[in-house]
Amino acid sequence: MTVRLPRPLEDYFAAKNRHDIDGMLAPFSADARVRDEGETHQGPAAIRGWMEATTRRYRVAVEVAEATDTGGVWRVAGIVSGNFPGSPATLHYVFTLTGDHITRLEIGA
Repeated sequence: MTVRLPRPLEDYFAAKNRHDIDGMLAPFSADARVRDEGETHQGPAAIRGWMEATTRRYRVAVEVAEATDTGGVWRVAGIVSGNFPGSPATLHYVFTLTGDHITRLEIGA
């Protein structure tokens, strides 16, 4: 299934699958927040640190299975495979977009 995503999300997932930290960070706004594994990371330095740590630890690839848009809030179901127990697993990503930037991302099961 091919899912059409807005450019910032396409860029994020393409970079994530390449394990390209700079490319993953590029679509985020300067004041963006990420919530993952019970922790919140705000701003470019904190988000970069989270990206580097999770990329090094899990080496995931994401296949987008489904996506819906509700007024700038995108809910994406992704089949995630990598170095973690239970791989592959479906994770849910909730992105808030403002213009061409990701301002918020929450990742959960």
